[in-house]
Parts: sequence; structure tokens; C-alpha cells
Amino acid sequence: MVETTSDLTESGPDFDRLLRANLARVFNERDPARRVKAVEALFVPDPILYEPDKIVTGRQAIADVAGALLDRFGPDFAFTPQEGPAVGHHGVGILRWHAGSAEGPIAVTGTDVAEIVEGRIARLWVMLDARPAP
Repeated sequence: MVETTSDLTESGPDFDRLLRANLARVFNERDPARRVKAVEALFVPDPILYEPDKIVTGRQAIADVAGALLDRFGPDFAFTPQEGPAVGHHGVGILRWHAGSAEGPIAVTGTDVAEIVEGRIARLWVMLDARPAP
């Protein structure tokens, strides 16, 4: 068997721009119409969202999940990217984030892992960090 290596000269997707836009324009957007437009711009026509407790398919369903999270946790709840850019290669990018109220402690931390196809999110895994034991 012959081993080979190849250099990839084509620049990949802008993982940082895309994953930060997903947090800001989808998961932090409180206006349902604007959130749907953002999902249409950022996701492929038939995306899949993998949450720890369910699998969500379709743009509208993803927009609905984001809206339900915001409604559930209150008007000052927000997702914030952690320090440093999102990174990725070969069509897969990751962005670490935390979420909570503006004036309260961080409620949850996690990582978005996204498969990018032709510059849009095709599949998104939401990986929640384990909570420390009380």
C-alpha cells in the first residue's frame, strides 16, 4: 500500500463567521420572522439538528427550537461565543459557547459541531458540557 499526502490549497468555509452567525442570528434572535430568514440563509434546505434529547429536521423546526429556548429561559437569556474563533477543517467546524442571563451566572456551556456543505450548515450537533457535581 502506498501512502500519500496532499496539500489542500482551497480555502474552506469561514467556520467562525458561520457558527457565530448561527448563535447571533438564530439562537439569540427573538423575532420569529427574522430568525426564519437567518435559518434560510445559514442552513441547507434540509438541515438536521442533533440535540442531546432529540433530533430536529428542517429549517422551520430549527427556528422553532431556537425560539422555544429563548421563550423558556427569559428575555435576557443569550448564547455567547467563548474566547477564540471557531475552527474547523474538511467541512466540520466547532464553536464553544456559554449561555445564561446577562446579570446572572452562566447557566450552561457547550460546543456546536457543524457539518458545512457548500457554505451552509447541513448538520449541527449541540454538545452540552457536563455540569459540575453539587
